[in-house]
Amino acid sequence: GMNSQELKDRLEAHKEWLADSSKGKRLVLDSYANLRYADLSSANLRYANLRYADLSSANLRYAD
Repeated sequence: GMNSQELKDRLEAHKEWLADSSKGKRLVLDSYANLRYADLSSANLRYANLRYADLSSANLRYAD
């Protein structure tokens, strides 16, 4: 699975992409991603593709 630092980096890149699509990178998890128990609190997930992600018990408090 994805470790918390990698997830944090990808969320930051997604935030940059939302602000300016020529920068950063859209968060797309096209294959099975284990985000169980991940801390996604306050994350801006707008336009992210989390279709195959397992978000069981993830913290999505205040996430957009």
